[in-house]
Amino acid sequence: MSITTSDTRVAPDISPDSGNRRWLALTVIAVAQLLIVLDATITTIALPTAQKALHISDANRQWVITTYALAFGGLLLLGGRIADYTGRKRAFIIGLLGFAAASALGGAAVNEGMLFAARALQGAFGALMAPAALSLLTVTFTDAKERARAFGVYGAIAGGGGAVGLLMGGLLTEYASWRWTLLVSAPIAILAALAAYRFVGESRAEGNTRYDLPGAFTSTLGLVALVFGFTKASSDGWGAAATVESLVAAGLLLIGFVIIELRSSHPLLPMRVILDRNRGGSYLSALLLGVGLFGVFLFLTFYLQITLGYSALQTGVAFLPFTLGIILGAGLSAQLLTRVGPRILMAGGLLLAAVGMVMLTRIGVDTGFWSHVFPAELVISFGIGVTFGPMSNTALVGVADHDAGVASALINTSQQIGGSLGTALLNTIFTSAVAGYLTAHQHDITSPSQLPGLQAVATVHSYTVAFWVSAALIGVASLIAFLLVRASRAEVADSAASPAAM
Repeated sequence: MSITTSDTRVAPDISPDSGNRRWLALTVIAVAQLLIVLDATITTIALPTAQKALHISDANRQWVITTYALAFGGLLLLGGRIADYTGRKRAFIIGLLGFAAASALGGAAVNEGMLFAARALQGAFGALMAPAALSLLTVTFTDAKERARAFGVYGAIAGGGGAVGLLMGGLLTEYASWRWTLLVSAPIAILAALAAYRFVGESRAEGNTRYDLPGAFTSTLGLVALVFGFTKASSDGWGAAATVESLVAAGLLLIGFVIIELRSSHPLLPMRVILDRNRGGSYLSALLLGVGLFGVFLFLTFYLQITLGYSALQTGVAFLPFTLGIILGAGLSAQLLTRVGPRILMAGGLLLAAVGMVMLTRIGVDTGFWSHVFPAELVISFGIGVTFGPMSNTALVGVADHDAGVASALINTSQQIGGSLGTALLNTIFTSAVAGYLTAHQHDITSPSQLPGLQAVATVHSYTVAFWVSAALIGVASLIAFLLVRASRAEVADSAASPAAM
């Protein structure tokens, strides 16, 4: 979302000359949003193949996902402010072209460092593109009915893009190469940039254009240090010097970020936004949901491909139930939100997702997709679908106009940062569990031929350990939502109907 201020105004040339031009602008913006959501998941299916091709260790493989989510989530607020004051169309086009270049770089990667850097650049340019896209959508469609239709299209793409990414990742990995899961975005982004230059109007905010660069620097660097500390714990142990130093540095940087925000006249993240009980509960729940959820896609991908022997395409198809569950859950939630309020829906949806995660702990080396994975996918995704709408609306309850952009963006930021931290943490827990299981059961081996079987059991056991941790984290998120969220049905209805909600 874009960050706005109380002195924001729309440039007079934003309105297109015709209705057709507005819908062409929507098409361009929708394509950009699809790229952002799609690239968050498209490489997941290709990860086992890419890991083998580039000789990436189990401890480091999570960086393929983490660097994208970390850069996107960490820079999203700054990207919104830059777009507001330098021009949203300009930022949108720069973001698209930069995204195309980063995608091409990733597709041509010759080692893990090059791939990680490309993914980080994708996330950074996505953080510039995403808030600009939403701002342009808001100012392009000023009629209430047209705006509702436009945001319906945008929301559908945002919700279904992840599943499209998983399916495309499977298709491209199966019939072309894992490299095309990155390369495919480059020509699409370039064409979208050319279309944006022709069909999208410019707009910008006026007023003080100061950017909170110290806040952006300390927060992003602190999160990177935290993820790096988790990764080092996986390879070197929690007591290793590199692990401790990284985690201490992360703590100091994040404390410094809070101090900077409290003292800054134009903070990147005003503390008043997150200290509100309802909003704070919503953001914290979103953060924990991201921590618990993102690693699941990683481990399920490896379980389906390595343990069950699925092809990349079959794995992509196997994730489609997530889309179905989210659609069903979101539909029910939309009907009930103004009747029962956000507290019950958020707490209940998160609890249901935690139950689904517990169901995943029942997988084994010889269990099947339909008996164990499919039911769990439906329960998890239905719970998430029920949760998302109330969570987003609660984030805007009682927010001042000049804080609406920050409040909106923080939901996405919380989920992305939670996802990057969760992927690193759960991958660390997984590798530690594998080593621990092998050590504890090595005496069971009576011949070398039994070792592959033991390793397979250890791997699946470690997946279930990660799923238990995820279930616990999402369960805590449910409890937080139940205890902190107190917004009434009327307050949520008001926030959903206000322009800030857009």
